[in-house]
Amino acid sequence: MKSEFYRNIVIATDGSENSKKAISYGIGIAKLSGATVHTLYVVDTSAFSSIPMDGGWEEMYEVLKKEGEKAVSEVRELGEASGVNVRDVILEGHPSSEIITFAENNDADIIVVGTLGKTGLDRFLMGSVAEKVMRSSKIPVLVVRGKEQ
Repeated sequence: MKSEFYRNIVIATDGSENSKKAISYGIGIAKLSGATVHTLYVVDTSAFSSIPMDGGWEEMYEVLKKEGEKAVSEVRELGEASGVNVRDVILEGHPSSEIITFAENNDADIIVVGTLGKTGLDRFLMGSVAEKVMRSSKIPVLVVRGKEQ
């Protein structure tokens, strides 16, 4: 029996080991509900604001874009193996903002993200895309804690 509760699920990935648990949860929910998964990777172009616009910037961008392509293709392969329809999406910009905007513009029912679950100074220094998405999204967010390294 398929549920109409979830039709569109956004799984945000950064390609890390940490995101694998979140991907698994998202694929599992999609399989149970018959939802389409939109696997999303955001090339963080805000990180380039302090880098001069020369060959170094372009090389860094290409590396990040290739990481994104690999990350979303891994999610697509897992989805296909589970019988889930997966759509790859690679965007540019500030990750939390892009994730929320994409989800809102594509009628997402839930956003699935992973986090290391850092606290205190580590979280303050590194920031958390998952936390920013959770705090700013009007769409429900499932934050899946991975293993802290």
